Amino acid sequence: MNIYVGNLSYDVAEDGLRELFGEFGPIKSASIIQDRDSGRSKGFGFIEMEQKEDAEKAIQDLDGTSFGGRNLKVNEARPRNERPQRGNY
Repeated sequence: MNIYVGNLSYDVAEDGLRELFGEFGPIKSASIIQDRDSGRSKGFGFIEMEQKEDAEKAIQDLDGTSFGGRNLKVNEARPRNERPQRGNY
């Protein structure tokens, strides 16, 4: 199951996310989205967990908790095709 993690401190690294979510079960992948130009974190990332039950428990327990000095926003990630499309303005 893929999890969206928002409101991350810009200082949090992927290893920190792995450690935090690893308490709930095995992690397939962890990524923090970075700005293409600056390489700086955009303040959100994704965790993919092997077991849906573990992911649901992590979402329930971590949403709204403080990590790296900020309150996390944690929920199930939406598939790419459900995200709003950006138009050319």
